[in-house]
Amino acid sequence: MDYIQINTDSELQQFCGLLASEPAIAFDTEFVSEYTYRPQLCLIQVAAGKHQAIIDTLSVQDLSPFWDLLATGNGSTIVHAGREEVGFSLTAIGKVPAQLFDVQIAAGLIGLEYPASYRSLSKKLLNQHPAKEESRTDWRRRPLSERQLKYAIDDVLHLANMHQKLIDRLTELDRMTWLEYEMSSWLEQVCFAHKRQRWQRVSGIGGLAARSKAIVRELWFWRESEAEKKNIPIRRVLRDDLIVEIAKRQSSDTTRISALRGMDRNDLQRVLPELSACVEKALQLEVEELPTSRRPKNMPPQINMLGQLISSVLNSACRQAHLAPSLVGNPSDVRDLIAFRLGGAKDGTQAPMLTQGWRQDVIGDLIDDLLSGTLAVRISDPRSEHPLSLESID
Repeated sequence: MDYIQINTDSELQQFCGLLASEPAIAFDTEFVSEYTYRPQLCLIQVAAGKHQAIIDTLSVQDLSPFWDLLATGNGSTIVHAGREEVGFSLTAIGKVPAQLFDVQIAAGLIGLEYPASYRSLSKKLLNQHPAKEESRTDWRRRPLSERQLKYAIDDVLHLANMHQKLIDRLTELDRMTWLEYEMSSWLEQVCFAHKRQRWQRVSGIGGLAARSKAIVRELWFWRESEAEKKNIPIRRVLRDDLIVEIAKRQSSDTTRISALRGMDRNDLQRVLPELSACVEKALQLEVEELPTSRRPKNMPPQINMLGQLISSVLNSACRQAHLAPSLVGNPSDVRDLIAFRLGGAKDGTQAPMLTQGWRQDVIGDLIDDLLSGTLAVRISDPRSEHPLSLESID
């Protein structure tokens, strides 16, 4: 296997010079995320034309030439499940790689499973079987063995060939514009998450009142700031369940907060005034400043029933159209569309995902026809791979 190892800033700059004229650069990373606020980047593996390299990010001091090359280059940047890779670029230079092509997303748009592992796609697209023995390696340790380095470089060697196979199939299906739409939407989500706006994902907040959710939001931002400042995982600062319990009580009294089970840790006792200040800030918000629910409460039971039926139809229609159903939408997305259609579009209501972009053409119109009764579902052949069929009703 002909690859170079890059351990110094000058070696990286020289390598980036070699890559500048390449039409496509495939890269992957190895990192450890258990011990720090953000994942600790340990290796970058690169394959572009005849150039292959492993960049030791624990030895190279300045990685910005590589990230700048990806962000400003004229060629494609190829990744597999590249959320962390994009995150590293955002952290380093505040920009994302240009002309990003994620083979995992592209594979879903031609009907392969989504999300699919690198090894699964290698097998299905190229009949290749990359090694997988080193998936639990502690990539912070040095020196790395030849086996570990081989495993790392294997993760990029097939990306370029996958890229071409997927482009050929997407072009055949006339779906390149779909991929552009998906990559744009996906990047927007990744960038949003990178800006730490994910307080809604705190476990257990679904049934909380708006005021309590405001408390969750304030505590969440405080936790993020503390974790980043100390460079430790957020779970070591304040657990989700404790955030929720504090929010339920809607009290800034440090004695009441301190009395919660699990708050007896010395480090939490020391920050009680800060937690109290977060709660008090939320309690003082005006009503219009409180967080609002994303979807209507207490959906009528018929929406859940219709959602179950139409989700099955969606699954069948996607597979017949060579699309991964899980990439198109999930049962919650189907219920959102049904509620949106039955309740009528109201001013300020965000249109459901299934009414946007290519999804509207493939799935949204189909669901609209089912709801209007102009399209019927029947079992055409229970033994068939696609047992359901759709028939127009005049």
